[in-house]
Amino acid sequence: MQAGSPRGGSQGRPVPGGAQRGLGRDPRAKHGTHEPAYIHIVRTVSARIAAGDYRSGDQLPSESQFCTEFDVSPMTLRRAVNILVDRGLVTTAQGRGTFVRGLYLGEASFTLQQLADRWSDASTEVRLLTASIVPAGEDVAAVLGLSPGDSTVFLRRLFLNDGRPFMCHSEYVVYDPRRPLVESQLQITSLEGVLKSAGGEGFARARLSIRAVNLEDEIAACLERPAGTAVFCLEHTFEDFDGSPVSWGLFYFLSDEFQLVTTLGADRQA
Repeated sequence: MQAGSPRGGSQGRPVPGGAQRGLGRDPRAKHGTHEPAYIHIVRTVSARIAAGDYRSGDQLPSESQFCTEFDVSPMTLRRAVNILVDRGLVTTAQGRGTFVRGLYLGEASFTLQQLADRWSDASTEVRLLTASIVPAGEDVAAVLGLSPGDSTVFLRRLFLNDGRPFMCHSEYVVYDPRRPLVESQLQITSLEGVLKSAGGEGFARARLSIRAVNLEDEIAACLERPAGTAVFCLEHTFEDFDGSPVSWGLFYFLSDEFQLVTTLGADRQA
């Protein structure tokens, strides 16, 4: 880390200097004596970035300034900087110093845990509408690596919250007479159980994609919406340890019942 950039001062933004903040104070006093010094540094610098004290492109104070401010060794400071780098908040340039990174929308990521959390309460009802052995059509056979006409287990479930349907799931599973799949699916009565089942416990890998689609008549009737209603569709394919597809299915969930949210940048956590 090199000397702090004059960029903040030249643009009227105060860039907190090492010896200008907290000198002579225990830097961990605000957070309690049990918080490691490097975590306190991460929290403090993150909060300054969130508050705009350090902005995109600003050079952070030098290593010696920060070591003086936080009363830590260079090794402790470097540990904190490495965490800030891992979190995508700063970047280092050999011989030049450490700089605040800008926000890059291409780095945004979303988690399907939000879908699981949204309907994990006890009021969620799962209805198994169909569980039967059916011959694979050409499309299903192509996805699952089967021949048209091979046996598959077809499952369709409806999910309701306070009596109102909000999601429908259709799935085709490669038929294996050694697995009592239909019987086991009849016992699933919770969304968590379905997600674990559809998540392919014991499978090696999964491919997932989300897209917007318009409901066709059959699914629209299940969800009590007009045909053509726009919904989210989560497509999933699960593979065995030898790379063979085992299950393919589609979750249809109402767009007004679910949203994907993520956060870029630093949190205010000082």
